[in-house]
Formats: sequence, C-alpha cells, structure tokens
Amino acid sequence: MEKAYDPKSIEQNLYKTWEESDYFSPKGGDDSYCIMIPPPNVTGSLHMGHAFQHTIMDALTRYHRMKGDNTLWQPGSDHAGIATQMVVERLLDKEGKSRHDLGREAFIDKVWEWKEESGGTISRQMRRLGDSCDWSREAFTMDDDLSNAVLEVFVRLHEEGLIYRGQRLVNWDPKLLTAVSDLEVESHEEDGHLWHLKYPLSDGSGHLVVATTRPETMLGDTAVAVHPEDERYQHLIGKTIKLPLTDREIPIIADDYVEKDFGSGCVKITPAHDFNDYEMGQRHNLEMINILTPTAHISDAAPEAYRGMDRYEARKKIVEDFEQLGLLEKIEPHKLKVPRGDRSGVVIEPYLTDQWYVKIAPLAEPALKAVKDGDIKFVPDNWSNTYYHWMENIQDWCISRQLWWGHQIPAWYDKDDNVYVGRSEEEVRQKHNLGDIELRRDEDVLDTWFSSALWPFATLGWPQETPELKTFLPTSVLVTGFDIIFFWVARMIMMGLKFTGEVPFKEIYITGLIRDEHGQKMSKSKGNVLDPIDIIDGIDIDSLVAKRTTGMMNPKDAEKVSKRTRKQFPEGIAPYGTDAMRFTFCAMASTSRDINFDLNRVEGYRNFCNKIWNAARYVLMNTEEQDTGVNGGEITLSVADRWIQSELQKTITEYEKAIVNYRFDLASNALYEFTWNTYCDWYLELSKPILYGDEYSEAEKRGTRHTLVSVLESLMRLLHPFMPFITEEIWQRVAPLTGINTKEQTSIMLQPFPEVQTNLVDEQSDQDIEWLKKIIVGVRNIRGEMNIAPGKPLTVLFRNGSEQDKTRLESYQNFLSKLAKLESIEWLQAGQEAPMSATALAGKMEILIPMAGLIDVEQEMARLNKEKEKLGKEQQRISGKLSNKNFTDKAPEAVVNKEKEKLEDIESTLSKVAEQMKQLESL
Repeated sequence: MEKAYDPKSIEQNLYKTWEESDYFSPKGGDDSYCIMIPPPNVTGSLHMGHAFQHTIMDALTRYHRMKGDNTLWQPGSDHAGIATQMVVERLLDKEGKSRHDLGREAFIDKVWEWKEESGGTISRQMRRLGDSCDWSREAFTMDDDLSNAVLEVFVRLHEEGLIYRGQRLVNWDPKLLTAVSDLEVESHEEDGHLWHLKYPLSDGSGHLVVATTRPETMLGDTAVAVHPEDERYQHLIGKTIKLPLTDREIPIIADDYVEKDFGSGCVKITPAHDFNDYEMGQRHNLEMINILTPTAHISDAAPEAYRGMDRYEARKKIVEDFEQLGLLEKIEPHKLKVPRGDRSGVVIEPYLTDQWYVKIAPLAEPALKAVKDGDIKFVPDNWSNTYYHWMENIQDWCISRQLWWGHQIPAWYDKDDNVYVGRSEEEVRQKHNLGDIELRRDEDVLDTWFSSALWPFATLGWPQETPELKTFLPTSVLVTGFDIIFFWVARMIMMGLKFTGEVPFKEIYITGLIRDEHGQKMSKSKGNVLDPIDIIDGIDIDSLVAKRTTGMMNPKDAEKVSKRTRKQFPEGIAPYGTDAMRFTFCAMASTSRDINFDLNRVEGYRNFCNKIWNAARYVLMNTEEQDTGVNGGEITLSVADRWIQSELQKTITEYEKAIVNYRFDLASNALYEFTWNTYCDWYLELSKPILYGDEYSEAEKRGTRHTLVSVLESLMRLLHPFMPFITEEIWQRVAPLTGINTKEQTSIMLQPFPEVQTNLVDEQSDQDIEWLKKIIVGVRNIRGEMNIAPGKPLTVLFRNGSEQDKTRLESYQNFLSKLAKLESIEWLQAGQEAPMSATALAGKMEILIPMAGLIDVEQEMARLNKEKEKLGKEQQRISGKLSNKNFTDKAPEAVVNKEKEKLEDIESTLSKVAEQMKQLESL
C-alpha cells in the first residue's frame, strides 16, 4: 500500500470498475429491497442536500445488498418544466431569438438537444459520490415509457370524473405566463404600505373605511365584509356601497372570516385576486371580476381610465384619484409577506383562469388511511401529523401549466370548444365519431409533480405487468425532505394506491435540512454555500476560510483555521475525498429538523480515513507473506485477541440496531469508536508485544496475525456502506490473507455483511482488558500531568488491590511493561510505606509512581505558574466579552455558545493546573 492515503488516486478508478462490472444491478435472494431516488431536476447540479440524502440512500442500498437482498436503487431525473424551458430560452435569447420564433415543435427539439449535451451533470456527480444506482435502468420523466404512463393515468382519471377543467384562482407568474405551484413561490417580508380607503354608502349616509396593501385590486371588488357580531356594522349588513372610480354598487356582507378587532373591522372582497376572498366569494355567490391580464396589466374588465396600465402604474394612479376625491384617509408603512416566483423573481398574482384539476378528495381518503393503519410509516413519526393535517385539509390540485416543455395535455377541442380527452387524436376521433372535423390540441402541459407522482411504479414498467413491478413494489423506503411531503410524497401515495392497489413505499425517512456550521441557511448571497464536489476534490483554503467565517468568525480564529489547514495541505488545496464527506453526513444524520454542517468534522473524518489507512498498513506489514492461520496450523488467541473479537460482535449489534431505526449518527459513532479507539489505539498496540516478543510461541503469534486480518476484514465490510472507496481498496489487500479468493469474490460490496457470532462474546477478556487499560491510562495520565517524557521508563507500585488484581498483574505484566513503558513493578504489602508518589486509581487499587529523580520540581512549578498566568488572561478576556451586552445580544447564538465553551475549557484547565501545583508542593 502507498504510504499516504490519497482518495484521488483510488476513487474514480474503483467506481469505473464497479459500474463496468455491473455490480449495481439487482442480485440476491427472495427478499427485495428497493429505493427510488427523488428525481433531481435535469437542469440541476449536486448541492449539499442532495449529497446528504444520496449518502443515506447509498448506505442503505449497500447495506441491504451485502445482507443478501435483491437490491435496486432506481436512478433518474425530472424534466423540470419551468426550469428547463428557462435555461433553453436564455440560450436562445443570446442568439437574439425566442421560442416563438422557432415554434413549439422546433423549440422542443432544441430542449432535447440541450438535455443530451448538458442535462447529465447531476448523474456524473452522483458517480463521484459513489452512488451505487443501477444505471442501466436510469429513467427520465419524459422518456417514452414514462410518458405513456402519464397519458394512461390522465385518461383513466378523466374517464372516472377525477380530472376536470374549471375556472379557479391560481398562483400566476406574470413573467413566465404560467400557473405555478406553492413550492415555486417564495414569500419574504418586505417593506410596503397600508392604504386606508373610504367607500361611500349608496344611500349617502356615510362611508366605510377599508385597508389594503394592493389598491389596484379595488377595481375588482365585489363586496365589503364585516363580522356578523360586530355591533358597529350590523345595521349596514345587506346595504350597498358605491364603489369609487367605477359605476358599480357592491353589497355589504357578513362573514365569520373577518376579524372585527383588526383595523376598521371592514374588509374589501376581491374574489378574483385573493385566495381568502375567493373562498368568501364562493360562500356568498359573489361575482368574479378579473381586472388583470396575464402580464399583470389592467384588463378591459376595469374602467377605461386604467386599462392597459401596469399593475403598479395603476396603483399609483388609483391612489392619486382617491386622494383627489377626498377618499384617501391615510397611508401607513407596513411590513408584509410578498410572494415571488422562485425562478422569475416577480411578484406572483392570485389569478382567475381556466386550468385542469384533479378532484383530490376521493384519492386522499385511502392515502390518509394507509398511514393511519401503519401500511406506511414516517420516520421520525412526528411527520405523520404534518401529513394528516395537509391531507385532511386538501384542495383540488391544479395540474396544468402554460409551458411548451413537458407532457402536453391529451385533450382536443372542436370549434365550439367542446373538449375530448384520449390517448391520441385518432382515439378521440374514433371514440366520439368526430370524422374529419377540425380539432386543436390543448397547448398546456402537465405540472411536473404529476409525472413524478407516478415515479415509484412508472419506473418499474407500469401499466405493463412487468417482473420488476411484481418484485420491487411496494418499494422499501423513501428518503426525502420535509418540504415536499405534500407536493410529492402525498401524491405518490395517492397515485400508487389508485393505480396499483399498493402503497408505493413502506417507510418514509424524512431527513433534516443541511445548514452551515453556524446554523444559517446556505445561500449564495451569504457566501456560505459549499459544493460537495469541491469538498471531495479540494477547496482552495482561502475560499474555505471565507466560507467558514461569513462574517461570524473573528480574523484571529480565521487565521488559525488557515494555518492549521495549510499545515495539513501545503499546496493550498484541501481535498477531503468522498469517504470523509460521506461519513460526515452519516455522523450528522440525527432526527433533528436542522443539521449544521461543520467542515471541522470533515477534516476530522479525513483524519479518520488516514487512521484506517495507517492501521491497514501496519496489519499488512505484519501479516503479508506471514502465516495468518488460513492454511491450518495451531492458533492460540491472547486475551487481547479474544477481547477485540468480542468488541467487534458488540459493535455489529449496536450498528444493526441503529440502521434499523435510521439512526445513522449512532451507527457512525459505534463504528468510529470501535475503529479508532478500540481497534487502532488499543488492539494494535496490544498486538505488538506478541508479534515482536521472543517470549510468545508461534501459535500465539499466528493467533494474533489471524485476529489482525480477520477483524480488519470484517471492519471493512462494516464500514463499507458509509465509506465505499477506502474499504474496497483495503479489502482487496486484506481479504486474501483471510482465505478469500478475490478473483472469484471480486468486490467487497458483494460480500455478506458481518453477522454477530455470540460465541465470540467474551465477558472475561472484556473485564481483563478494561483492567489493563485503566492501569495504562492511569500511568499515562500521571506522565502528562507531571510532564514526564513519554519514553522514560518508570517504576510503578501497586497497593490495596484484590487477589484478582494480583493474578491479573502476574498474567499481563508483559503487556503493562511494554504499553506503559515500565522498568519495574512492585506490589506493596499491607502497612508498607510508599515513597512520595503521584497516584491514580484502577477501581480500588492504587497506582503509585515515585517522583524522586523524575522531575525538577522548581522548574516544573515555574512552567505551571507561567501557564496559569496565560490562562488567567484569556479567562479574563472571554469573561469580559460575555459580560458585554453588545456582544451577547448582537452576535449569533452559535458564536456566543462557542465563547462559553472556550471559557469552560479554560476554567477546567486552570483547575487541573492548580491540582498539579498542589501535588508538586507535597513533593
């Protein structure tokens, strides 16, 4: 093996071998395991949320593949109607063209051309992550077979009366000229105004005051509403108002929706331009007047004076006209939530238009029951309450979009606007005996969520009864975020039950949202966005430090980060590799809603990879071309050999329990603890006295070599789902030493996952090694506290121990001497006086190290005084900072907490220094 671990030299070559060898396709026993990838947008690139969720999905896939399940991870991407159309339209704009210049057919050809050339970015990045998808089955929502499934679902739902065309209010993007879903609308608080307008009563007896943030909509008012129990206005209910600037009279109505204590208690009702007003309009059978055009200009339904004006131009003129009429009471500054299109950036309008809808209630009822009955389980379970709330208040689903790219709605119209739905124009003509009359096809396309709702079964071949459909449906688990439970998860459940009679998945694992290390949402404007591929390949250190600070780390701390990182990566680029990043994601995958991604942890797990690599090099140097017991020969296991095998069984048990409960953080912690502390720090050290000592027999040496390679080989299989690359590389070298023929058993991912062997759990060896560790740690702590050189041989005295302590001391004296660097060991008899010593405890047994001649007391006292003074100044500085209200009130909570942690560490260290000085004074 190479001396240093270099992820770049192994990762891409290994992945290429895996893919070319068809390791990712379903294989295995009767039990199937299937995960459907949430299809990323074809326009997209891998962000931290993708990388996090893909790591979880791949870990599950690799784990179940090794468990012998017939495993499929289905990859694919979504055609992303609006996003993709915008990308291609921008490219055309650079050529001075628009889609209308090309025409629909030529434009769609252009989109397909772009997709073939540039649409595979995320698939390439998934390979860099080590995703073990079955790429031979890669799907795209606009593929012919998936498009046919979309067509079939639409036609069947329409035939059952569950799809209809109707005029309702939608989110309308005046720039993109299409309806958009709630998920494509971002509402942010902005500065605005509240205009208080006077509406005169028709009988001339006075006026009512209404307040609005959108004065231009008053042109479409069809009522003023008051609360039915508001005594101020009860006598006016049923009367009318003369709507200013128009020649219309509108009624005063009573509705419980109105808050009588808010503002004047009077609310203007514009049913065609406000979702709440729309609902009230339905209840009171109010007229719907659409006063906007699709581009958000004033329509011909408004008075002539305002027609053709932009909505904000009209707003200005209407306010001026109210003021001239003496009907403007006041204008107040007002903070309000403004809905903007996430892609266009323009303010979204509630807009009355004809669209296609799915009648959702009949589909929602069985989908709700499936979760309540336990056929589908949310993890964590609290998300089921969110699901219930949405499903119990569900509205019909607007599925049409005014785009060209997407699944065109299979509906045709005759000259009288009669609508006919079918799988093709030919089918429509035959079914309705239309002969040769002229038909025009609906120009709208379907919402992309409609096609992705079919993803779990359409990708398996539905509506055909394919073997894959039979084998893998229901799928095992859906890994997704909480933000699309309604938009995607709920719709997949509804469609799956409707068209296959099966739930689409048995469990839904809802992951948290990845934030930066300070708990801030990652955004380009904040400069804290991380690219997962940069983390893998290498981030420029100056850029890395800038991303970490984002104005929240002081310059001195930033400089320290830079120096530390440059020491590790002298070339100025910090490549962490895929395995370090993946393990970080797994270690952070708790049940929290928000997950703070800390680059310090990636650095830590990069060091973890180094630790594994160096451990493997040590094992190979001591076992390659040596007898590891695979060809027969007597094997004698030491207490350390029995102990490490026992600890391995406990780790497997802990890991399996965590994985079943989707606690990847607990599984990671168990693996890390066993690998770093138990195997590398303790067992490898315990193996050295046996391997290098003349007092041990060949059977004992063979036993230790056998244990070194067998435990390392099992450990690589345990780690593989989380860290696929480094484990494959090491396994290929270690496996032959355990008797595995790697030419026949070609990859670690095709090996069985380690199973617990209860016969190897050895409580006695566990207790004996814990006893040894306490003594060794006690001696090492005394060395550290008294500043004694690590290699200086020591005399150690024992006192107050049991007969079992004495027996263990006799049995394991060689381990103690070698690992604690002892030159002599003496057991003090009862009543025997000990010289002046530093002490530690192992249970009730005292460990004493005589100090005479070991240290210069005067010199050590001077050193400790100097350290105490330095720590005291730092304690004073941080205490002053934390007592400063300007700092604690204005700094982010994470930064304040970090300073508190620093203070606690300093106070703890000062306490230890004081204890050391007290010990020195007694010498």
